[in-house]
Amino acid sequence: MAGLTSSTIGRKYAMALSAMFLLIFLILHLTTNLLSVINRDAFNTASDFMGYNPFVQFLMQPILGFAVLFHFIMGFVLEIKNNKARPIKYDSNNASVNSSWMSRNMIISGAVILAFLALHFYDFWIHEINYKYVEGLAPDTERFWPELHEKFADIWRVALYVISFVLLGLHLAHGFQSSFQSIGARHPKYTPVIKAIGTWYSILIPFGFIFIAVYHFITQ
Repeated sequence: MAGLTSSTIGRKYAMALSAMFLLIFLILHLTTNLLSVINRDAFNTASDFMGYNPFVQFLMQPILGFAVLFHFIMGFVLEIKNNKARPIKYDSNNASVNSSWMSRNMIISGAVILAFLALHFYDFWIHEINYKYVEGLAPDTERFWPELHEKFADIWRVALYVISFVLLGLHLAHGFQSSFQSIGARHPKYTPVIKAIGTWYSILIPFGFIFIAVYHFITQ
């Protein structure tokens, strides 16, 4: 790991790998949460499995936490390194022509998403820790759907979730393709396909999460 993060290329490669892991996680997370819209019992069953399975709790969950922190920390490190490499700004820089707004402001969207994740962890992960380990309450397979449903009764929380997932979509729109480029997937034949998949991914994944939040709000 030290060797992988000791150079700019290595750091970009490591960040790309962590991004791909998180891209897969988002699909799994969305699939589970969509069950709350489709079937209440199925969502409770899936959530109970995820919440009490030792493999998920004590292996996959720490790996996920590490991947999230590593990805964002590495992003901030790369941003600082890039700024130090160019201490004097260009006299003339028509950035809007050379790159998209999102590609130039990934650090901003990333910081907002990180703040949102802190709220998300507070809403759900901290609650789980308190329920299982602080209060030591007995397992209840029927509690997960009502807890999720209740969280989205507040219009301001729903609005914050919507804004955060819109920013996530913009972040993904650039980050998806960029992660593949960082590991060397640059070929005239495959780049358009990767770009197209990235575009749909950056739309459908955030839309799915937004749909879940809005659904639970309007069905209170």
